[in-house]
This record gives sequence, structure tokens and C-alpha cells, in this order.
Amino acid sequence: MVTVAELASLLLVSVLWGCTNPFLKKGSEGIEHVTTTSNVSQLLAEIKFLFLNLKYLVPFLLNQSGSLVYYYTLSTTELSLAVPVANSLTFLFTLLTGKLLGEEFGGKQAVAGMLLTTAGITLCIISSMSEQNTSPPEL
Repeated sequence: MVTVAELASLLLVSVLWGCTNPFLKKGSEGIEHVTTTSNVSQLLAEIKFLFLNLKYLVPFLLNQSGSLVYYYTLSTTELSLAVPVANSLTFLFTLLTGKLLGEEFGGKQAVAGMLLTTAGITLCIISSMSEQNTSPPEL
């Protein structure tokens, strides 16, 4: 049985993950211009570029806080519900936030995908709620 608190946690995770994805993409712009001579120094230069860039660092920290909430929620929620709900809603919030930031949306196919995703999530939640109302057969 899924509770309102578990659903709220999954929604929070999806918002934190989905809304930060387009900002992470924008914040990492320019990393392709970081070049050094060796692979190790290239890695270190890229890490330095990202972590000294507040446009990347703030969304990254928010995204990681979503991961903390997600792992906590996994300890209390059924995996068969938590994983598809969190990941599907993340996709929706990524699309919507990207659109608000001026990214390409995908047109009618993206809208159809969002509607189908929402319908699937709704069915998962309804199924989880109805499991409580059915008792297992007695042996």
C-alpha cells in the first residue's frame, strides 16, 4: 500500500531530478573548451570547471538532494512502484522545465508521451492502492 507521504516523496524526487536536469545541461556549457595535455589533468580540469561554476554546482547539489530523498523513499516504498513513478515523472519535469528554458519540446509526440506516461503512473498508483483492499487467499 502506498501512502500519501510516499507519493509526496516520489513527487519531490521527480521535481528535484527533473527540474535540475536542464539547468545542469546549461551549467556545463563551455566544458568542451577545457583542454589539457594528459587524461588525468583533463579530468581534474573538468571537475574544477564544474565545481567552481555556480550555474552547475547549485543544480547539482539540488539534484543530489533528490537522490538522498529517493534512497530514503526506497526503504519504505515498494520498488515496483517507486522506480517507475520517480523515473517517469522525472522525464515529465525535465521536458516541462526544458520548455520553460526555451529548449525544443518535441511537439505532439512529446505531449502524447507525457499523457501516456501520466496514465501509466496513475494505473501503477491505483493498482498499489487496490492491493490493500484485497486479502490473500487462505490456505
